[in-house]
Amino acid sequence: MEVIRLEQVSLWRRTQEEFSYDLKKTVLSIVEGKYRQPAKKLVLDTIELVVNKGEKIGIIGANGSGKSTLLKIISGILKPTQGTVRVKGKIAPLIELGAGFDPEISVMDNIQLYGVLLGFSRIEMKKRAHSILEFAELQDYALVPVKSLSSGMVARLGFSIATDVQPDILILDEVLSVGDESFKNKCKQRIERFWDAEATVLVVSHDLGFMKQSCQKIIWLDKGKINFVGTGERAVESYLAGKVMPV
Repeated sequence: MEVIRLEQVSLWRRTQEEFSYDLKKTVLSIVEGKYRQPAKKLVLDTIELVVNKGEKIGIIGANGSGKSTLLKIISGILKPTQGTVRVKGKIAPLIELGAGFDPEISVMDNIQLYGVLLGFSRIEMKKRAHSILEFAELQDYALVPVKSLSSGMVARLGFSIATDVQPDILILDEVLSVGDESFKNKCKQRIERFWDAEATVLVVSHDLGFMKQSCQKIIWLDKGKINFVGTGERAVESYLAGKVMPV
C-alpha cells in the first residue's frame, strides 16, 4: 500500500538576492527606472515518487541538491509550485530539530504541544513525558523554559519526542549528527527499531555507509531532479562516480 505519492512536483523559491531586496531599495529602483524582477531558482524539478508502507528510503546528493526541500514538501512544511503531494498517516518530521517549539514555555509543556501537533492527545503525551525526558537526558529541565536550553539540548528533545511517539512515517534529515558520540549511538539504536517495525522511513544523511547498509532503496537527487533510484550499493556507487550506472 502506498503512503506517499508525488506527481510532477516542482518548486521555485526566491533567491537570497530577492529576500534581501528591501522596500526602500525597490521603491528607489522603480523611481530610477532600474527595477528588475528578482530571480527565482528551480529547487525541485518535476519529481515523481511513490513510497510504499514500511519502506526504508535513503536520499543522497550534494549540498543544495534539494534533499531537505523534498522532505519539507512531503511533510507539508512547504507547498509545491506545481504538482500534487499525497500522504497517508501521521508524520514525524525531524528536519530542523527543535522547530515548532515555543521558547517561552517549559520543556514539559512543549512535549505536550509537539505531540499534539503530531496528532497525539495531551493525555497520551503526559504518559510519555518521563521516557522522553529520560532519553533526551533532560529530567532536571522539565519545568525550565525551552529558551534556556542549549541548541544541543533542544535537538535532543526534538529527536526524543518524534521517535518516542512511533509515527506512521518518520522523516530524518541529518539527525545522526546530533549531540556527542554517546548520544549519537543512542540515536542510531533507537532508529534501528524503526527498521524492524512497520513504520515508513525517509532519511537524508551524508553517512553513505549507514545509508548503503540500512536503506532498501536510495534516491540520488541532483540539482532538484531524481538522477537515480535503486539499491543502496548501486546508488552510492553512481553518486560517488558522479554518473548514473546501468542497473
